[in-house]
Amino acid sequence: MGNDYRYIGKAMKRRDGHDIVTGVAQYTDDLQFQNLLHGKVKRSPYAHAFIKGIDKSKAEAIPGVKAVLTWEDIPNYRGGTPRIVRILDKKVRYVGDAVALVAATTEDIAEKALDLIDVEYEVLPAVFDIDSALAPGAPAVYDEFPDNILPGGTIIYGPDCLKGVAMGDVEKGFEEADVVTEGTFGYENITNALPPESVGAVAIFEEPNKVTLWSTTQAPYLDKVTLFHVFNRQFEIRTIGPQCGGGFGTKIMCWQVQSYAILLSKATSQPVKVMFTKEEHMANFTLRLGSRIHAKVGMRKDGTLTAIKGTWYVDTGYYSFTSQAQVAIGSGELMIMAQCPNWDLKNIVVTTNRNASGSTRGFGGQELKCSFIPLLSLAMEKAALDPFEVLRKNFVKPGGGYFWRNGKWYDYRGIDFSKAMNEGAAKFGWKEKWKGWLKPSSVNDTKRRGIGVGVHGNADIGEDVAEAYVQLGYNTTATIFLCAAEHGTGQKSNYAKMVAEVLQISPDNIAMTPADSLVTPFEFGPVGSRGTYAIGSAVINAAEDARRLLLEFAAPKLGVAPEGLDTADGVVFVKNNPQKNMKWRAMGNDRTILGHGRFEPDFTMCNCMMSFVEVEVDMETGKVDLVRVVNATDVGQIIDPQGLEGQLNGCVGSAGIDSAIFEETVLDHRTGHIVNANMIDYKWRTSSELPVIDHVVLETPFPSHRFHAVGVGEISTSPGPSAVLIAVSNAIGTWMHEYPMTPDRILKALGKTGLNSSSGLTGDNHGGQQ
Repeated sequence: MGNDYRYIGKAMKRRDGHDIVTGVAQYTDDLQFQNLLHGKVKRSPYAHAFIKGIDKSKAEAIPGVKAVLTWEDIPNYRGGTPRIVRILDKKVRYVGDAVALVAATTEDIAEKALDLIDVEYEVLPAVFDIDSALAPGAPAVYDEFPDNILPGGTIIYGPDCLKGVAMGDVEKGFEEADVVTEGTFGYENITNALPPESVGAVAIFEEPNKVTLWSTTQAPYLDKVTLFHVFNRQFEIRTIGPQCGGGFGTKIMCWQVQSYAILLSKATSQPVKVMFTKEEHMANFTLRLGSRIHAKVGMRKDGTLTAIKGTWYVDTGYYSFTSQAQVAIGSGELMIMAQCPNWDLKNIVVTTNRNASGSTRGFGGQELKCSFIPLLSLAMEKAALDPFEVLRKNFVKPGGGYFWRNGKWYDYRGIDFSKAMNEGAAKFGWKEKWKGWLKPSSVNDTKRRGIGVGVHGNADIGEDVAEAYVQLGYNTTATIFLCAAEHGTGQKSNYAKMVAEVLQISPDNIAMTPADSLVTPFEFGPVGSRGTYAIGSAVINAAEDARRLLLEFAAPKLGVAPEGLDTADGVVFVKNNPQKNMKWRAMGNDRTILGHGRFEPDFTMCNCMMSFVEVEVDMETGKVDLVRVVNATDVGQIIDPQGLEGQLNGCVGSAGIDSAIFEETVLDHRTGHIVNANMIDYKWRTSSELPVIDHVVLETPFPSHRFHAVGVGEISTSPGPSAVLIAVSNAIGTWMHEYPMTPDRILKALGKTGLNSSSGLTGDNHGGQQ
């Protein structure tokens, strides 16, 4: 781009890198407290049941047990969307639902106490998928919603929260189409993003109403707000975010484990830590949404979309925290990908008796597109169109627009991503490899290769308010006040870079406060790729404000207006006479220069990721190997080269590309148990099995902030699964419409096996039909 930055775009060591690799970094489970108690959760063995009685006397009699809590011991504190989920309830709604909480002096004692709590259940019929939940006469998960359909919309997105898309005249659009396809397709393998660190919290309750909370969260200040409402606005809550061992979008849903710690600390008047085991993490924490769509698409022969009509069914599990928000954003993201004048897209959020789904990378858009693109592919096949050409043609461009999560229309003012897409296709060799629909790109004995492509974009790069302070020190230092927990992406180092670039001092001279709601201003949290534009803007604005105040302080001393001054390396100087200057230390140690920065939401731009994939399928065994991935994007300005590369390489796991190949949560539909809630049976790719991953990253300036950059990390997982579905279908010569494409499903599609799902063990998939 020709920008001569000192720090932006330069490879630098992460501020926390040494501490992470040497084990010095303090995660929640590493924190030490005097008189710390350990909290554990007794969980339901049934998917749906009333608790007729609980006898906790044996557990309470064990030496070292300090508290045993049941639904009868706590007020009617509730969370969720809508707020109907009690922290402990007399009714359990999935296998693993919380029945009782125990605090004891050791984990072993707490575990022993759990076993001695006697519970009498009245087992109820359960619903485990969309079909059974919506069937006439189905048992209700909540009495408030007897049809198992939750209300649409979420108050956090305003009264007009997007609940679907309605515009134009869809019937006229279908009349104008040369090709029309209709069908039902699903992305229902409810994968687990599974960050390395399990979820947990440490709470200290101080009478009458003060709580200090340390947690594995990626959004500490958001937790403060959430818990304030969960506890009926009765508690004054201070949240602190230590090092977070990965979030992948899921760790904005820690309110339940946090509530357990708070209630146990209140009951014992001691600090209490509740840390989930890895098995609990997999069976009792956030899964990806179950997604299914019945839709109809109209398209002209040139690939122009004329009409989209359908109903999107979302399986949120036993409750919703973010699902309606994901529906709102997913609907807008589909509009970004599929610019079309005529829409009638509805949605239904369904509750079922399994572990909850919610916030995960891709946040609604990945789930919807992985369901929708198979249908769009049938239209492209009918019209004999190259999918790369169609996806590039229909992605939003300047002059286009979309409805976004608050129900408002936004005219797009970002860049045209076509150049990045073209360069990605060239690097991949798309033109040379593409042979047509359901045709392999190459054949070698029993192994066939196929290629596919997917695309995703998100306008939440500018979501939500962000605030920051930057304080200058007289010894050429600065401190950033920002409630941002480091959750593995290196963003704290990037904010130091931004401040360093504005103030022209070394990043090594810049400190950052802990993510502590008591000392920092409001910050929503690093989600939706908002870290670079939204949070970055607040930090940049704070640094610019501090710089302004510094120059205004120096102006009368140097006899020049502030506009005639500049600063670098701790020296303020006259622009046209640099020898006339003063050092920062002239401000003295008795003066505070504190700049404030604020960002207001801006949904007029989006990011974009196009992923090209090549797979190899063994026609005898059905095994799918991911051979190569090329990701193409444009970020405006690279802030951190290594961090960006790491985020793009993350396209494979975290419920990303591999959710099309082998990642799935297997639910026993007879009992409601997750049968692969461990690191052996839940299939993950090891480092020795990584494919070749290449990236095309352009730097076309965005009208964002002074560095013209936008974030892209959150969406790196999103285009890949549907691209793999296309690639595998092309390789084997027949359509695959179920995720993941495991060997048994491949062989079944090829007519080489009689396997069926009568066992009741499924990944909850729904195949497509034209």
